[in-house]
Amino acid sequence: MNHFKQYFLSHHAESQNSFQRTLSEVQNLLGEFYRLQPNVFNGKKAEEIEKEIALLASSSQNGESPTKVIEEIMDKVVSNSIHVTHPASMAHLHCPPLIPAMAAELIIAVLNQSMDSWDQSTAATFLEEKMMKWLAEKLSLADSADGTFTSGGTQSNYMGLLLARDHYCQTQWNWDVKKLGLPAEAHKLRILCSEKAHFTVSKSASQLGLGEQAVVKIKTDAGMRMCISSLEEEIQRLKSGGYHPMCITATCGTTDFGSIDPLEEMGDIASRNGMWLHADAAYGGALVMSEKHYGKLAGISQADSVAIDFHKMFYQPISCGAFFVKNKSIFKYLSYHADYLNPEEDEQVHLVNKSVQTTRRFDALKLYMSLRMVGERTFSSMIDHTIELAKQTALWLRGKPGIDVVNPEPELNAIVFRFSNERDADGLNMYIYKKLLHSGSGMIAKTRVDGLQYLKFTLLNPQTTMAEVKLAFESLSQFAKEFKPKEEAL
Repeated sequence: MNHFKQYFLSHHAESQNSFQRTLSEVQNLLGEFYRLQPNVFNGKKAEEIEKEIALLASSSQNGESPTKVIEEIMDKVVSNSIHVTHPASMAHLHCPPLIPAMAAELIIAVLNQSMDSWDQSTAATFLEEKMMKWLAEKLSLADSADGTFTSGGTQSNYMGLLLARDHYCQTQWNWDVKKLGLPAEAHKLRILCSEKAHFTVSKSASQLGLGEQAVVKIKTDAGMRMCISSLEEEIQRLKSGGYHPMCITATCGTTDFGSIDPLEEMGDIASRNGMWLHADAAYGGALVMSEKHYGKLAGISQADSVAIDFHKMFYQPISCGAFFVKNKSIFKYLSYHADYLNPEEDEQVHLVNKSVQTTRRFDALKLYMSLRMVGERTFSSMIDHTIELAKQTALWLRGKPGIDVVNPEPELNAIVFRFSNERDADGLNMYIYKKLLHSGSGMIAKTRVDGLQYLKFTLLNPQTTMAEVKLAFESLSQFAKEFKPKEEAL
């Protein structure tokens, strides 16, 4: 008798029983865990959790009881994790995942399709293409637009700058980077972004052989948006100095402040100067779903490439993102052909031709099931709720003595602030950040602005209300009273 059947899903009775028993056990234990309303975090220190994980067996010779293994995972992993579904989890751009997307994750795991070639993904290929078309229309991109799912903003930004580099070299110097490598003039290529742009702009430049020195950071205005006059001045200065400004990266939702660069003006400047415009909308791209705030993305249709994350305000499980180009022919700079996978003469659709990834998950199903089951109107309401909550929070914080709010009129749902009525304000803010984290009752983020230590509410969760915000702030204020200047950090 073949004893392997119990480990794989098929029509066999032992397979069916094993599948139902294991998944039911996981479902029941997770449901019970969340029914008991765990805190955001259990408050343990990193070294405590590390020791607990070290005690877990790495494997077993003959296999162990599923019940035993699942219970250990619940006890050592789940209970020691950050619970982003909790309304008091207000730290990172780390969303609570939708239940339809969780169901989709199971289907994705069972089918285990790879999205690189049609004969590995069949129907999934066409559903991903359908979702790309739907979102391109939402972004008001031209009919020539196309896109692909990615692991997130880091990969999408990398792809945008890679295509910008290769397109510039081909059109300006008739140089094929894909075949010949970087041209001699490559050290003079420049990418312009705001000083608040995501770090992956510099990271991508370094990986693309241009070096971090290729990134020119433009100062921002009081709203943390790129200063247009400074951008124009810098482009002219670079050209006068013999440099080649090839790309402008617009940030549609900075990580700390949620600020959106002036897309329309940047699009005009890029067009006049023969530059590529890449829109990093990993955070703010979800505004395409908002009836009230869609206008904040005005001008995004001018972008040559766009990055959007679904594992932020689309509430999808990590990882799930997308990358778009205005002109699908530009994907030629990424396309490679392998006889066993996507032969050049094959007329079938192979999505590997649009990606820097080969093996890739069927993440489109998560978004598709969420949109069908939740609906666009509810998505709009959820996003609008979090933005309105951020506005209320910023206004409320401004009325608190000794509180400095950096972005008093947030564009998205992040508020950066700090307790400033203390001579050791940096020490105070770090102290109360750690105290809240290890209390387990809530979680906020920390960041630095102009070298000073700040705190941040990231109000990504539609379940969060002003009551949770006020409760978290009360805890922060109580911890602030305990602080002694220059006291050693916890």
